[in-house]
Amino acid sequence: MVTKLKMVKILSAVFIAVFCINPPLVCADGKATVYAAASATNALTDIIKIFSEKKMGEITASFASSSTLAKQIEQGAPADIFLSANPKWMDYLEEKKMLEAGSRFDLLGNRIVLIAPPDSGIKVKIGPGFDLTGMLGEEKLAMGDPDHVPAGIYGKQALESLGIWKSLSPKAARCKDVRAALALVAQGETPLGIVYATDAAISKKVKVAAVFPEDSHPAITYPVALVAGKSAAAAKKFLEFLKSPEAKTVFEKYGFSVR
Repeated sequence: MVTKLKMVKILSAVFIAVFCINPPLVCADGKATVYAAASATNALTDIIKIFSEKKMGEITASFASSSTLAKQIEQGAPADIFLSANPKWMDYLEEKKMLEAGSRFDLLGNRIVLIAPPDSGIKVKIGPGFDLTGMLGEEKLAMGDPDHVPAGIYGKQALESLGIWKSLSPKAARCKDVRAALALVAQGETPLGIVYATDAAISKKVKVAAVFPEDSHPAITYPVALVAGKSAAAAKKFLEFLKSPEAKTVFEKYGFSVR
């Protein structure tokens, strides 16, 4: 004979099973949070939408500078996946044993470019010693803060290799992330800026004045990994989905190269 207590346990088990397999509802294991570099905002937003439409899980994303996100993760922020715009900040977490062993891989590549407003008459030919300081005059150069923002770090490395960083440094408008640098140029606050090619591609309010030579800075690489101690099924599924043909199509649409 089934007692009232057993019946309650049976009904509870049935409810939990139905809750977890019913597509409109998502279990805790079907949710995950991605912390991703600001430059990946548009592409990753589209990929998350595809992932959700396939009923594979519910993904929440937080976008900011890789340095900001890495430090938030270090302090216990609820991230399941970290996508960095450079290896430095992924290394930072890996050295602190905060990444799931064996989950890290290089996902994307990018380029840095010099941008200007669409109606700008500035003509630029990037080469050793080119007069970027003279082009700016009394104005500023928008760029991610080279002390911690990946796009700014790459920009500084390029300008150093070209022999002009020392004279240009005082003119740098150091932004909290690459999208902030893009906005300064788009809004006409600065005549020139350094951003990723993918950022320039999404805005109709800027144009690419020149592309920095690939040999002027280290290769731009976006590594991705699971955060240590996070085992949500959705996180693992999404990490794998980032390598899928569908995700690759989206990344390439926004100008990334896929590793």
